[in-house]
Amino acid sequence: MRDLILSKVHESLGGKMVDYAGFNMPVQFDGVKLEHNYVRESVGVFDVSHMGEIFISGTESFKFLQFITSNDVSKLSIGKVQYSCLPNKNNGIVDDILVYMLAESSYMLVVNASNLEKDFNWLKENNSFDCKILNKSNDYSLLAVQGPNSLKLLMELSSEDLSSIKYYNFIIGNIAGINDVIISRTGYTGELGFELYVKNENVLLLWDKLFNCDTILKPIGLAARDTLRLEKGFCLYGNDINDSTSPLEANLSWITKLSTKFINSENLKIQKEDGIKKLLIGFEVIDKGIARGGYSVYNSDGLDIGIVTSGTMSPTLNKAIGLAYINIAYLNNDHKDLYIQVRNKKILAKIVTLPFVK
Repeated sequence: MRDLILSKVHESLGGKMVDYAGFNMPVQFDGVKLEHNYVRESVGVFDVSHMGEIFISGTESFKFLQFITSNDVSKLSIGKVQYSCLPNKNNGIVDDILVYMLAESSYMLVVNASNLEKDFNWLKENNSFDCKILNKSNDYSLLAVQGPNSLKLLMELSSEDLSSIKYYNFIIGNIAGINDVIISRTGYTGELGFELYVKNENVLLLWDKLFNCDTILKPIGLAARDTLRLEKGFCLYGNDINDSTSPLEANLSWITKLSTKFINSENLKIQKEDGIKKLLIGFEVIDKGIARGGYSVYNSDGLDIGIVTSGTMSPTLNKAIGLAYINIAYLNNDHKDLYIQVRNKKILAKIVTLPFVK
């Protein structure tokens, strides 16, 4: 298990530390519900330095990314970010990623920590283009400042025009006296927020400066990050998507641009034409109980029609919610009710439109 640069800081703040993707990370500080609500109502900071940063550069870097990712990279321009995925050759997903266009023929991919080695190898194996692939994950730390007061807080530390950065855009500028910080208007909470990519040698200074602002900031752990993302219906790799789930099944057709030619695009076109067999949906539990990942889903006749991938008690709604893959035939019959096996009983749930929290 590897320490983050700030692991000892998190421990000193009372963070409950766990092994997450091989990193020593805080799962919570003051309690999941308190931390969750603070991000929804004010501003919190997540240390997500476990995420991977892979840099692609060279004359054919655009062609390579158009081939290796499912989204249309031609829609990117310098200063823009794109959510995408790395499709495999079996209708599954190697990883879901962010693609940053840093300059002409220069990009950064942000990948999940648990998939870093797999992703890096996949990129190298499929690189028949004139471009370089560099894994610089060990050089960077990443702090996600999220919540309605995030802009107010960061404006105390920077003279950059942060208010002009649109959603899924970024600048490279100065914050807290630190140069060359990638200041990205992105996040995993659905709130106003920024992600700050900073060199490891500067992250302790940045952390200290953030907590010395007039705007009160709280550290937030991984558990609240999960409840926040689930309320917005965002997929988590390893739970809701994986090597065997199609992006079409995962409701990610909006980042699967079949008008472009990429790895497995022809097979995904066939899958779309033939019709998918299951679909990722959101559900709300009606009875008492919380549906967790791996629980079976049944219809009113007792037939097994799916499986829960993520589930929690929503702090915002005070209701149990979750995501599940459901047999498309059941959905086509216009049904809304589900029964989820929770230990020794089946509890009633209903299909709802995502996101859970608007």
